[in-house]
Amino acid sequence: MSGALAHSSHVRPGSLPSRTEAVLDAIKHGILTGELKPGQPLVETELAARLGVSKTPVREALKTLAGTGLIIMSPYKGTSVREVDQALARSVYDMRLLLEPVAAVRTAATAHRSWDAAATALDAADRAADAAERSLANRDFHRALYAGCGNPLLVSSLDGLRDQTALVSSAAWAVRPSWEMEAREHRAILHAAQSGKPELVGDLLRDHIGAFMARNFSQTSAE
Repeated sequence: MSGALAHSSHVRPGSLPSRTEAVLDAIKHGILTGELKPGQPLVETELAARLGVSKTPVREALKTLAGTGLIIMSPYKGTSVREVDQALARSVYDMRLLLEPVAAVRTAATAHRSWDAAATALDAADRAADAAERSLANRDFHRALYAGCGNPLLVSSLDGLRDQTALVSSAAWAVRPSWEMEAREHRAILHAAQSGKPELVGDLLRDHIGAFMARNFSQTSAE
């Protein structure tokens, strides 16, 4: 075994608190690094053999990943890695543009808010070994921006977009590796939050999300 799934080839009964969680992480890592290709069939027996586990944790992991939008389960075509197209990218980022700046402004307006989790996430993104680690660390940063908005339904809605956002960003970086630019934008957003400027946080975040979409998934970006 090689590549991203080898990253978790040591998964064995009892070695982690949850084999299902370990299998889920390994499959997610394979998808976000591109070892598991868009549209690739995901066969339980093959994944179980590659990861050294039974089919049960694989089956449970695939159900969870289907719920987060990383894979597609069809009664006729089986299970496969979700493909990123313009429609998916626009839908995910349109939702984020509508919801995330509002949630971030509310979080930033909270008195005595700690931004340690956001800073830690950016440090992790800077140290990331691959696109999967970097994208997931960035998702942690964004969650730190909106998690304190005071509206559990808003947080839940944004949480539901996290894995699809990671999928879209990883696919975009494979064509245009723009993470250094986005890292600078993240630092500017964090600085605004730490400086107690919630409206600026919202403006910078709105620009950040919109700019990524314009660079990578505008009508002319593939030309």
